[in-house]
Amino acid sequence: MNIQLNKLHIHYEVSGEGKPVILLHGWLCTLETMKPIANALEQDYKVYNIDLPGFGKSDMPEKPFSTNDFGKFLDEFIKKLKIEKPILIGHSNGGRTILNYAGRNLGDIEKIVLIDSAGIKPKRKINYYVKVYTFKTLKKFLGIFPNMEMFNNIRERVLGKFGSSDYKNSPEILRKTMSTIINEDQTTIMQQIKAPTLLLWGENDMDTPIQDGKIMKKNIPNSSLIEIKGAGHFSYLDSYQQSMEIIKNFLKEE
Repeated sequence: MNIQLNKLHIHYEVSGEGKPVILLHGWLCTLETMKPIANALEQDYKVYNIDLPGFGKSDMPEKPFSTNDFGKFLDEFIKKLKIEKPILIGHSNGGRTILNYAGRNLGDIEKIVLIDSAGIKPKRKINYYVKVYTFKTLKKFLGIFPNMEMFNNIRERVLGKFGSSDYKNSPEILRKTMSTIINEDQTTIMQQIKAPTLLLWGENDMDTPIQDGKIMKKNIPNSSLIEIKGAGHFSYLDSYQQSMEIIKNFLKEE
């Protein structure tokens, strides 16, 4: 499905019925990488899985985005589709977007799940992250599951996107977007988050380390941090069954 927001065609998928859940993927990923979560929740919830601007089948912005732009995009998406009090689940940069939306009180939220979330200004230089978030890194991540049918479709579609002319012709916008958002610390607005928040983190996350999760736990009221032993930056895939059980239990809590 597609909608138009500020001249951008935004691609998303909807599945299931029930309370609304919005899924936001990480940097250089697409909605395909969040499908394992959608598959686990669509039996009990109405799941909106989005390709963020510049990724997947959504249009590339005309100019680089800031974190506020991503937060505004989420606000516009929710209002456009008249989604009431959604559950927000974000991985990495998707988590950063949720932090901005929630921290600026742009709308009512039922609950929040942040998975290996970005949003804390890193100590490393920008060149490190430009190197980390490359096609090679994503290809390596997708290669973790070479024989699992559940992830075959993810691998084919995401790798196909990285071979497209649309992506190859627009890398400068994404590079400038990364340079901007990496240096924007969301810590100052975390105290304003009102919704119950689950922080799910990989013990061995090298991109957004567990220390970032501890900072968020300290600053976000009514938040809890659960560390997934042996998992990395994609903790929800490294320990899929455990992660889904934790998320489902959190969403069911009154």
